Amino acid sequence: MSHQTLVERFRKARSDQTLAVLEGIHPLKHAIRFGAELIEVVTSNVEELGRLGAEIAPDIADSLDKMVSGVPVEVFEQLAPIVPPTGVIAIAKRPTTTLAEVLNNPGPAPVVLLENPRNLLNIGAAVRVSAAAGAVGLVTTGPQDPWNPAALIAGAGLHFAIPVTRTATIPVCDRSIVVVDPTGEPLRPGLIPARAILAFGSERGGLSPELIAAAGLRVSIPMNAGISSLNLATAVAVVLYAWRFEQ
Repeated sequence: MSHQTLVERFRKARSDQTLAVLEGIHPLKHAIRFGAELIEVVTSNVEELGRLGAEIAPDIADSLDKMVSGVPVEVFEQLAPIVPPTGVIAIAKRPTTTLAEVLNNPGPAPVVLLENPRNLLNIGAAVRVSAAAGAVGLVTTGPQDPWNPAALIAGAGLHFAIPVTRTATIPVCDRSIVVVDPTGEPLRPGLIPARAILAFGSERGGLSPELIAAAGLRVSIPMNAGISSLNLATAVAVVLYAWRFEQ
């Protein structure tokens, strides 16, 4: 493959809804760890990447070494708008995940629903904590692609650890919708039911009237006087771990 073809391939991958562009070793290590199908892995310094992989992720170092290709620095610098400081970038296939598969998971863990989130870094951070806390999946509504490269960086590639998908409408299923809202019942142990959909509003607009109306329960996160809100990903972490600590 010519260098120009490679640059064009990475450019097109950013808008391809079947692919994911992984910028940096942290998204890549989790993609490998959780079985992603990688199409291209490129670095500007094969030896340095090998040392870095052995240092921070020895469990994937051999796999990384077998799949990576080296390119000149001037070519590598054209593969992303901001050059990944860890010197590696990759293209992977997105897992095929449907909303029904997420909602029909029979386990007791919740689904995280982000309604119309605006900030890609918040989306990625919410994916990261959802994977860590054991949610069965994360679903978004609105125009932002949860698989955007910026969200993948913020999520450290943990999109490959749990199902992450997007829907145009409020999910309808046998799961109870629990909305996180300042007017809700203060969060306490045992409040969140099994198999809930934990719904969080956008950073500015909050929850839509439609989602509030669909909820079976409203919960609020207790905060000190004068504090009006938490960062979206922080709110997701608080509520998820309130559920997890009861298990």
